[in-house]
Amino acid sequence: MLEQVKEYPKETESRSVIRFQDCDPLRHLNNAKYFDYFFNAREDQTTQLYGVRPGDIFQRYKAGWVVYQHQIAYVRPAMVGEWVRIMSRIIFFNEDTVVVEYYMTDDSKANLKTVLWTSLKYVEVSSGKKRKHHEEIMTYLDKISIHGLDFSQMDINSRIKEIKEYLKKQYS
Repeated sequence: MLEQVKEYPKETESRSVIRFQDCDPLRHLNNAKYFDYFFNAREDQTTQLYGVRPGDIFQRYKAGWVVYQHQIAYVRPAMVGEWVRIMSRIIFFNEDTVVVEYYMTDDSKANLKTVLWTSLKYVEVSSGKKRKHHEEIMTYLDKISIHGLDFSQMDINSRIKEIKEYLKKQYS
């Protein structure tokens, strides 16, 4: 799927504007709409950066990822008409699981808005049962994942602090 000698970005980034129809009467992005913004950005990013569309894996391997858990923290509201940055990265994977971390900031990347962890299981389409990642999928995940994080020792609240500190050092 990926060229073995090429280096790929571990973190992806998109820029988006918060649409009026996605907001509540207080002009905040509706809580459920964050998922749409995150998932749409990730789909666009992986297609553009890695040349892999979600349907490609389903077609080739007759398997794919199914969401089984979300953890989300709303730090600051995204407001109607506001431009935001959406970053995503794989922070954990093993033989049958992937965890994607998404976070949203303001356009300048100075202020964290939301963090989402989505846990997915690799599932065979015909049976609907989880299965081990194919070898080529494991290689793909290894090439595009963040390394050096001990996911078993992480929690979303401490991760929010880490991301805020990183943003402060880089963009304030």
